Amino acid sequence: MLIKAGRREGRGAMRIAYGADDENDTTRAVRAYLTGQGHEVVNATASDKWPDIGAAVGRAVAGGEADYGVVMCWTGTGTAIAANKVPGVRAALAWEPWIARGARLWNDANVLAMSLKRLAPDVAVEVTAAFLDTAEADPDEAENIAALDAI
Repeated sequence: MLIKAGRREGRGAMRIAYGADDENDTTRAVRAYLTGQGHEVVNATASDKWPDIGAAVGRAVAGGEADYGVVMCWTGTGTAIAANKVPGVRAALAWEPWIARGARLWNDANVLAMSLKRLAPDVAVEVTAAFLDTAEADPDEAENIAALDAI
């Protein structure tokens, strides 16, 4: 049951909006990990243009059609910028698990952005796992997170 755009009660299988502007071993590993964990992976758009991908994934998360989003492009930056243009989205570019976990804990990020060119498949999977396994934001950061929503 959705309790807020991009959040689901419990931590079982989730609906993940996904998009990448290319396909390679890294993107295939991330998708395989997500489906292997029982998550429903939804392609947010058929476009291969990174602005469209970021925006479509962002809209799916902000609109409550997905619990979280994962976007991938060459650097991860473009899809993150595009996703962050959607009100209610907090997309974070992460390249290692600590950054991904921190983005969830301290920023309540709801979209993960990664480089499909600079991350090895196993590292991208570890980053994805860290992001999705962090259930809730740190309550001590509630005021800062609320300030983001007020901007």
